[in-house]
Amino acid sequence: MDVMPQQDPDSRRPPEPSPQDPHAPYAMPAEGATAVPPPPLTLRTALRRAAFGALAAGVLLAGALVAVPDGRDDGAKEPGPVERAEAAATAGSPASLSDLTALIGDRQRWVESHPADAPSWATLGSAYVEWGRRSADAAYYGRAEEALKRSLAERPGERGNGEAWVGLAALANARHDFLAAKRWGETVRKRQPKTWSVYPVLIEAYTGLGDQEAATAATERFAELRKGLPALARTADLYRGQGWREDALATAREAADRAATPAEKAEALHRLGELAWERGEPEEAVAQFDAALRTDAGHHPSLAGRARALVALDRTDEALAAYQSAVTELPRPQYFLELGELYASLEFDGDARSQYEKLDGLLARAKAAGVDESLVQARYESDHGDPAVAVELLRGQWSRQHRSAAVADALGWALHRAGRSEEGLEYARRAVDTGVRNASYAYHLGVIERELAQYGPARRHLEQALRTNPAFSPLDAPKARQALEELGEPPPGGPRDMQPAPQPPPAPQPTRESGPEPEREPGPKAPAPVPSKTVPAPSKAAPSSPAAVEAGASKSP
Repeated sequence: MDVMPQQDPDSRRPPEPSPQDPHAPYAMPAEGATAVPPPPLTLRTALRRAAFGALAAGVLLAGALVAVPDGRDDGAKEPGPVERAEAAATAGSPASLSDLTALIGDRQRWVESHPADAPSWATLGSAYVEWGRRSADAAYYGRAEEALKRSLAERPGERGNGEAWVGLAALANARHDFLAAKRWGETVRKRQPKTWSVYPVLIEAYTGLGDQEAATAATERFAELRKGLPALARTADLYRGQGWREDALATAREAADRAATPAEKAEALHRLGELAWERGEPEEAVAQFDAALRTDAGHHPSLAGRARALVALDRTDEALAAYQSAVTELPRPQYFLELGELYASLEFDGDARSQYEKLDGLLARAKAAGVDESLVQARYESDHGDPAVAVELLRGQWSRQHRSAAVADALGWALHRAGRSEEGLEYARRAVDTGVRNASYAYHLGVIERELAQYGPARRHLEQALRTNPAFSPLDAPKARQALEELGEPPPGGPRDMQPAPQPPPAPQPTRESGPEPEREPGPKAPAPVPSKTVPAPSKAAPSSPAAVEAGASKSP
């Protein structure tokens, strides 16, 4: 993790907070004050005029034009890392890891000497949350909680400390407690409806709860309050979750075009890579992920995205190397599960077990830190462990109102793997019906339908999975092709229950003894008459049918 290159490898994380002195004197900082002065300027561009009548002089030195200083500086001051991180947070954009590290160190030093500064505590807590997300180190969530609670102790939320409440909502999202995040966020929105910073955390909470309507409304409101790159990024994610591929792609491209900093650009390129991967375009995905890493080498999620795309291109050795880098720099449980399944697809069973063991350790540490990783654990248990455990985990998620498409899909699949396919069908259908273009969801639904002898829908959803992304999983994509081959082609004429019922054979017609039947023009045959107990005589005014005419003629002498 290339966060602070000037330090040794053991000191690349933000500095540890030091014990606070409760009796330290309190003084509110000046606006924008920091405990560390900004770095000296590397280039001075100020020019001054000498006193009236004096001879002006200039010296060219090392490519810089320097004048004798007179106490004035008309040049623009280059922002330091702390200012850049603050500017990114104020704009709602990601900061680089090195700038985020500088901000954390700056706020730690400030609150040591100013322990009653509630806004600085809130900023420190929110920065801890972001660092925990970006480094996959759940230990920082505990520090974030302490800092945010300290901020509220100095100034309660009811007295205007909405920043701390927003920080607690972001912390709840990071811990995958979306219901708590919703409560904190809605509390801020009710009191301060024009506070734009609350809407990103609300969007994430509503998405985690599967409330698409609320997520859409929050995204629209955010776009009204905070136009520009942040709104474009959130809107692209919303379109992606609803399966509107063209709209998501167009909005994501606009966000990439408007990105100004390396961190913003890398995030936008990563989003384009994810969209390309989901469309089944691995070459395009690799290109976007490579561009993101060239722009910001610290954007480690692009390492995992690149690995997935390389697997689809059969560049297995490169994929393994990319996955190893990803789990080293950003040890998220999902990446260990994906790497283990890649090893299993290559029949490297020992290596696969090793990754699954590391996954177990990560899940245990996450649980101890208050992070709910039930979704990843359930996916592992469904395919490689005990499906009954997966069902129990996901039932708990559902009871906590975590009803996103991802949870519905995982619960449906876990029930199928546990031998309860009829129950699982409802949840699998719900995941696909959200509209999200996820090949795994379509595959799971197709397999469950095949198990229940619903062969037509099963064939359709298996085809959809492979059409969406032919290499969506190194383990499941080959199984999808095999299942589709075993189903074979649909019967000619469509499904049997959709074919019309066969018509009864026509009744034999009476023949006349005298002479042959005169030839008739070809035309449609009249339907056979329905027998009844009483057949009324035809009315003289009503026209007679050909069959009635023929029947009457046969009775005449």
